[in-house]
Amino acid sequence: MLSILIPTYNTDITALVTSLLDQTRESGVVYELIFCEDASTLYQEQNSALSAQPYVRALINKTNLGRTATRSKLAKNAKYDWLLFLDADVLIENKQFIKNYLAALQSHNSIIVGGTSYVDIPPKNKELRWKYGIKREAKNPEIRMKNPSYIISQNILVKKEVFFSLNIVESRRYGLDNIFSYQIYHQKITVLHIDNPIVHTGLEENLIFLDKSLQAIDTLIHYEHSGSISRDFTSLQQAYQKLRKLRLDFVYPTIFSLLKLGIQNNIVSNRPSLFLFDLFRLNYYIKSRKNA
Repeated sequence: MLSILIPTYNTDITALVTSLLDQTRESGVVYELIFCEDASTLYQEQNSALSAQPYVRALINKTNLGRTATRSKLAKNAKYDWLLFLDADVLIENKQFIKNYLAALQSHNSIIVGGTSYVDIPPKNKELRWKYGIKREAKNPEIRMKNPSYIISQNILVKKEVFFSLNIVESRRYGLDNIFSYQIYHQKITVLHIDNPIVHTGLEENLIFLDKSLQAIDTLIHYEHSGSISRDFTSLQQAYQKLRKLRLDFVYPTIFSLLKLGIQNNIVSNRPSLFLFDLFRLNYYIKSRKNA
């Protein structure tokens, strides 16, 4: 029995839901599909029409709660013990998507992660987000299983009781997958990564993604202080710890300031360097951590 849960904000989910309903009916699984409009102002008419379908329900947040709190609301309204969380800005091209997840249930893992993919050609003015996705997120399951606790939560199947133990933060902050992943690691939850990706279509423009990346660093630092994540869990934190051991953490921002403009111009261009993007993020982390 399966509860498919989709937090939605200003996104037309007609194609996504249609694909899911076709596959669940064909699979024969007992299911429900619930989506929650997080105070959306767009596509409400198109999305609300979907709730006329059998076993489809719509919830509405009167105020914007953010993805994490909306997921908790969806989970509390779910009937079944297995929760399939999908972001609204994804598409399903694999005709065996639902069957692949159902087959993976035989593994007896508490979390099953399907993975992420991207289109082959970067959308104009969204090259940074596309390249980051291609190089850092669109990994095969064998590579993902080398660090199984780290997940991208836009496409995961999870036991309900496990989800509530992990989803300890319900803020509107950006970058909470790091906190969720750390809780998986800290609680020693078993995770299986499989080859069952969605296509992530909702890419931000370069400047917006850069800003959100810095917001994610603010989130990381905030939850370091609260103890919800260790100070060496992410690759960014580990890079800082290496600099700190070499006593270069005070020198780095000074050197970086001489190169900042050129680096920023590159990472918001149509040919961004992820290495320079990492340097930019590291500088922001160092400065923000000292000021926190």
